Amino acid sequence: MTTQQADEFYTALVEKNPDYEGVFFAGIKSTGIFCAPTCPARKPKRENCEFFDTPQDALLAGYRPCKRCHPMAFPQQESPLIRQLIDAVEADPEKRWSDADFRALGIDSSTVRRQFKKRFGMTFVAYARSRRMGLALQNIRSGKPVIDAQLNAGYESGSGFRDAFSRIMGEAPKGATRHHLKAEWLDTPLGPMIAMADDQALWLLEFTDRRGLEREVERLREKRKVAITPGRTAITAQIEQELRDYFAGKLQTFQTPLKLCGTEFQQTVWRSLMTIPYATTWAYADLAQNIGKPTGFRAVATANGCNQLAIIIPCHRVINASGELGGYAGGLVRKQWLLKHEQKHA
Repeated sequence: MTTQQADEFYTALVEKNPDYEGVFFAGIKSTGIFCAPTCPARKPKRENCEFFDTPQDALLAGYRPCKRCHPMAFPQQESPLIRQLIDAVEADPEKRWSDADFRALGIDSSTVRRQFKKRFGMTFVAYARSRRMGLALQNIRSGKPVIDAQLNAGYESGSGFRDAFSRIMGEAPKGATRHHLKAEWLDTPLGPMIAMADDQALWLLEFTDRRGLEREVERLREKRKVAITPGRTAITAQIEQELRDYFAGKLQTFQTPLKLCGTEFQQTVWRSLMTIPYATTWAYADLAQNIGKPTGFRAVATANGCNQLAIIIPCHRVINASGELGGYAGGLVRKQWLLKHEQKHA
């Protein structure tokens, strides 16, 4: 989803625009629920919202349906049967449903399957499974043993749980435990940025319109074997506050712990970049000299461009020997703004 589309959806959510019913579903991070665009509840802040194309996407992200706007009711008023079953899932979201459960409620399983499929594009069993899997991922992220998540999700077979989990979530449970990053949208005066972090360090901070960002994220996912899902960590909260202070001219040195994901040479260049004083610029040749590679300024420039932690690793402070700005992945307008901003608050 593009930045522009997300902004459009947030505006529609705030305005309760009925034209967007069924177009998107809003996940509210602060409450753990997802809503329809016309939900009458008090509207959250932009940073607490993420948007999904389908209810199933929201369920798999761990959200539950809002009880005020009933997002599962669109596009028509839901039938009493569907309302009954959705309420039953929320009363016991870890339950695995069988035909015997439907018979106990006096409901024909084929009717349930048909109505859910027509209304939501998935069967009731798929709906209940998505809700269980969303909870299972939350349990794994919180540090609970995989076996607990497996049994709570209703799977006696470990292999069956792994297969189902991987099919729905796109990652294996143990992978989610070992290397899981949460991606958060951060608003800044220079435009929105995306921050990716685990509980120990910040892995990526980029402007959302950076060219090649999707490929960059995909490389991070594949090379580092990490799972990336929307969410917030204490590290994300820390960098958000530090960025706020930086843009207010109150902060010159970032303290957020960083995870440098690059080759040994790239990391050497990035660490050198962090020694460039605030409101000061170096030429690429200066940077090369600083790392003991005086003739390697082209390689240094390449490593500079691979920086995945914008602003914090201040590649914007490197300019051409002629005094011209040179390149910047976030755009030259932003680079010029950052340099003037630092000079103003030095």
